[in-house]
Amino acid sequence: MPKVEMYTKAMCPYCIRAKHLLKSKGVKIIDIPAWMDSNKRAEMRERSGGRNTFPQIFINGEHIGGCDDLHALDAAGGLDPLLTA
Repeated sequence: MPKVEMYTKAMCPYCIRAKHLLKSKGVKIIDIPAWMDSNKRAEMRERSGGRNTFPQIFINGEHIGGCDDLHALDAAGGLDPLLTA
């Protein structure tokens, strides 16, 4: 099983959309609520190369990006190989 981590914000439609895609593929997500936690936000920014928007998604430690990046990766056929590696 891949390790999928997602830094999230409550009631964020992009977080919900990204979770829906990953769950539809049978993936368990490690949800890291970071919007109200300055330490987690700093960790997210450091791991993502300075990105400040939600969600920020990592698969097996590799930064994927946000919701749009995740969906673009899936549309290009690159998501499934990461989830089965």
